[in-house]
Amino acid sequence: MIPVLDWSRFAGGTDMDGFVADLGKAARGPGFFLLSGHGVSEALVADVFAQADTFFALPEAQKAPLSILNNPHNRGWAQMGSESLDETSGQVDQKEAFNIGLDLSADDPRVLSGEPFRGVNLWPDLPGFKETLLQYFDSVQNLGVSLHKAVARDLGLAEDHFAPSFSAPMSTLRLLSYPASAGEGIGAGAHTDYGAVTLLMTDGEPGLQVQPRGGDWIDVPHVAGAYVVNIGDCLMRWSNDIYASTPHRVLAPKKARKSIAFFLDPNPDAVVSALPGTGAPKYPPVTGAEYLRSRLDATYAPKEAK
Repeated sequence: MIPVLDWSRFAGGTDMDGFVADLGKAARGPGFFLLSGHGVSEALVADVFAQADTFFALPEAQKAPLSILNNPHNRGWAQMGSESLDETSGQVDQKEAFNIGLDLSADDPRVLSGEPFRGVNLWPDLPGFKETLLQYFDSVQNLGVSLHKAVARDLGLAEDHFAPSFSAPMSTLRLLSYPASAGEGIGAGAHTDYGAVTLLMTDGEPGLQVQPRGGDWIDVPHVAGAYVVNIGDCLMRWSNDIYASTPHRVLAPKKARKSIAFFLDPNPDAVVSALPGTGAPKYPPVTGAEYLRSRLDATYAPKEAK
């Protein structure tokens, strides 16, 4: 149901048309696929997981100054119980997280001018943490942007069609930690992702499920070293609903579970409107920043409920 695609078929030029066809089928169907052959270093991935373990083990008093609730740019630490991804049930997620975005200095013109989602990252005082996360950020962002070359070809567009919209994208790297549970509650409530594509690396602990169009919940298989890739709401909107942004959730795990999510959104000022050849537009145009803000505002539970 959820296919495994080998990125080297496209990146290496050995079977570009076949990869594009397989990607298009997955994007129109389950909205999910596993991506192997991506070239991101296994050692780097292991280093990120190790840094995540160190960060989440810190006392709450050391993480609290980095709270995402005090940052308008979607950066920092999200404490346990602070998010409710299932907007219909209001069920509180049992997870904590840490976000970074494009790393900018405080005197960067985009920061000084108040450009949406252009702020400074918040960093814990941990040896190697910043350097490891930024190296990983760059590697996976390059992969996600390159993946849009195949998306463009599948949708009948020039391979570089999306390039201007992803020259400085609103990417978010999110470390996630789900505590062991007796089976009560939910790790992350049912939701769709907001951006263009998500590239998720898991530690192999089960719990991630998807609900394809008109179907029941199914488990996402684990393939060691492969990314779980899914289409986000922004790309579904861009494709005029040709692509499927599929609901997914994380069940409360029996063992502690960690994952590394990379959410790729377009540039803040990129205009998201129905792509050429996709028919009459189903949605009005919106900028990447406007759309992301509208979705994030609905995510965080009221402060008194935390």
